Amino acid sequence: MFELILQALFSGVLAGGYYATVAVGLALVFGTMRVINLAHGELVLLAAYIAYAAESRYGMNPVAAIPFALLIVGATSAAIYGLLSRIEEDREINSLILTFGIGIILTNAILMIWAADIHSTTDAWFQDSMVIADTLFAMRAEVVFFVGGLALMAGVYWWLNHSWQGRAVRALSSNRNAAKLMGVNPRQTEVLSFLLAALLATFAGIAIYTGKTIFPALGHVMTVKAFIITVLAGLGSIPGVLVGALMIGVIESLTVTFFSASLQELAGMILFLVVLFVSPSGLFGGRKALAR
Repeated sequence: MFELILQALFSGVLAGGYYATVAVGLALVFGTMRVINLAHGELVLLAAYIAYAAESRYGMNPVAAIPFALLIVGATSAAIYGLLSRIEEDREINSLILTFGIGIILTNAILMIWAADIHSTTDAWFQDSMVIADTLFAMRAEVVFFVGGLALMAGVYWWLNHSWQGRAVRALSSNRNAAKLMGVNPRQTEVLSFLLAALLATFAGIAIYTGKTIFPALGHVMTVKAFIITVLAGLGSIPGVLVGALMIGVIESLTVTFFSASLQELAGMILFLVVLFVSPSGLFGGRKALAR
């Protein structure tokens, strides 16, 4: 029983790594524009399908497809920003409607191009199992991309706290008018946030393709999960996103192991509601500055 619990916790932590990489991108965009990009999960899915196309059609390693996926996802993300920046009235609700519609368009475009089949990598290296401490089992892709995701998020955290551009992002998220008085260009900073979110979405998409399975409806699922994690952490808290993602991953893994896979999403939602009931501002809601 102990080993089973340990394995469930380990699997949940690995899953939380995927969720965190997706959610951090969503949190970045919200931090700078106060906009929830409901098409963010579809950007993750787009990167995953580009990796699938590169592997199935051209025999490329999924990791080698990252530059191509980043180019397409980055351009799509920049286009979404261009549309959002034109909204002048009722920005919050109109941006939700716009990005939701864009997400539907992207999902249907993926359906038209790649159909509704379920796909995963055929690369044996990624699918091979790893044994840690003679007790814990995982696919190699899960461990590799979990470590890579942590490194990427650590890099983003360092960038936000130690670079001028990163401090500009934090300043804009904290007080837009004061940031403008200090010489921060809101438009450039917002574009930078969207492009950084595209980088995180690309990495997450490649990671999901190599370690899980992909299908057209997955984009919406990832958007909802990322939104829950972002609110759970406290809007604007990137370290809290990682904690929230790990909590969601672990509770879902324990539910699948000891109860039923059909209750997986319900367990995560119950955790979300309990945390908000106890702390309405989220786990780290008391700290509003991005990345703190």
